[in-house]
Amino acid sequence: MSDVLELSELSSDECYALLADRHVGRLGVIVDGYPLIIPVNYATDLFTIVIRSRPGTKLAAAEHGNVTFQVDEFEHGSKTGWSVLVRGQAEIVTPEHSPAIRAATERTGLVPWAPGDGYVWVRIISHGITGRRIAATGGPEEWWLGTAAYM
Repeated sequence: MSDVLELSELSSDECYALLADRHVGRLGVIVDGYPLIIPVNYATDLFTIVIRSRPGTKLAAAEHGNVTFQVDEFEHGSKTGWSVLVRGQAEIVTPEHSPAIRAATERTGLVPWAPGDGYVWVRIISHGITGRRIAATGGPEEWWLGTAAYM
């Protein structure tokens, strides 16, 4: 007998809570007409994702561009897990941003995992968030009437 698996949609609140509880995700950008997926460490500022990046392909493609950001967790043995996907716009935080935005971004305390200098702050402003969870319902699929019916 095995657990019954159920796929369900996560609420926005659940999605943001899962985002806030993790530290590594994947940034999706378009480079030369192709999707490029890059693992990054990140932090959150309420409903905004904050990353740090050095100038280069990722940053050039993300600046004022539509991006995606995904975080997930899976348990291979039980075939359960969840995934959250954010669609949004990325922007480099510059001195032209308000002091409040700059302070909130820096307050996340995000430190890049990759060594080096020259990192800039990048904010991903969410245009939409979705999530799904696949979880065991707790009962064996053969016992569809409940265990009491078979006792």
